[in-house]
Amino acid sequence: MNGIHDLGGMHGMGPIAPPAEEPVFKFDWERKVFALFCPAALAAGFNVDEFRHAIEQMDPAHYLESSYYEHWLASFETLMVEKGVLTQEELDARYDELKGAA
Repeated sequence: MNGIHDLGGMHGMGPIAPPAEEPVFKFDWERKVFALFCPAALAAGFNVDEFRHAIEQMDPAHYLESSYYEHWLASFETLMVEKGVLTQEELDARYDELKGAA
């Protein structure tokens, strides 16, 4: 069964036209999220299959509205809570702290 993440190869989605000079990381925070993969996987004890599965479990609207590295960040958050490394309350408190700093 296909989920919202299975858009590749679907008919009627139009051609894919990537920019000719697309940077690896559009924003600095994306570089930081990329660098978190190994430390997060070691800390929480998840593998690449669990990582991908967490992305596939994202709410479809959130998946479509978010970028590639936002998918990674959502997966990290999900797995850190599921594996007991962080609580949802700790994540929420950090969000509130960052919102106040902005």
